[in-house]
Amino acid sequence: MTPLLTFTWPGTALEIATILVVALVARYVLRRVIRTVVTASLKATDARRDGFTGRAERILREIGGINDARHAARVKTLGSVLRSAVDVVLTVIVVLTVMSTLGVPLEPLLASAGIGGVALAFGAQSLVKDYLSGIFMIFEDQFGVGDLIDTGEVKGTVEEVGLRVTRLRDAGGQVWYVRNGEIVKIGNASQGWSTATVDVPIAWNADAARAIEVLDGVVKAVFDDPRWEGVLLEEPSVAGVDSVSGGTAIIKIFAKCAPNQQWGVQRDLLERGTAALREAGVPGPVLGPFGAPKA
Repeated sequence: MTPLLTFTWPGTALEIATILVVALVARYVLRRVIRTVVTASLKATDARRDGFTGRAERILREIGGINDARHAARVKTLGSVLRSAVDVVLTVIVVLTVMSTLGVPLEPLLASAGIGGVALAFGAQSLVKDYLSGIFMIFEDQFGVGDLIDTGEVKGTVEEVGLRVTRLRDAGGQVWYVRNGEIVKIGNASQGWSTATVDVPIAWNADAARAIEVLDGVVKAVFDDPRWEGVLLEEPSVAGVDSVSGGTAIIKIFAKCAPNQQWGVQRDLLERGTAALREAGVPGPVLGPFGAPKA
């Protein structure tokens, strides 16, 4: 009768000991790689704000503090999940290898597992793609809860980030569930900074130099306004005349703002700019019937 197990001393014992040592070394290396990737991902969030000093650095650090804490918590959780997955996979491999060393027939088991694995792979390939995409999105901190993002198909505020699905709410209040594997590109309006762009119209034949001088005073006043102390990263700049068309000249103003905070700054700059130009006697566009500029 053929014995179920084959064990010889010390040959089999040495083989099993070697398998265990190799598994422990592989576990140490893989867990260290995961820890290194987690640390690199956390450091990458700080690198986004490099290049700013003074007021800009303070504002970005205040805003980024919440985002960094959010990202750190998610990455650490994901790192813990990956470490657990490594332990499970290595344990299965060690058990199967030890069984093979002891002479346990694995062919029927592996054949069944192979057939089941092929069937599962065909049925779950999109699921695997979603999960892998979700893992990389979290590690790279592409977006997080509260960010305003554009996936190409839908634009909205992120309400939940999962490994498989991201939930967004658009401006109309509709909730969208987007599979991570289907997201090809992402525009994030809540990372780094935003730019407020203001078009101030004047008459085409007005004194542009005088208008720019007046607007320079306006942008300084806006920059010094306590309301925008935590929004404006630097003093807005008057770029000058951008275009002339239909009896109207457009003067552009640019302002670098905290992420997704440019809308209020744009309205204030336009309101103050038009009022200051009117008080300074700089003529605005001459309108014809129904508000159309005269040629």
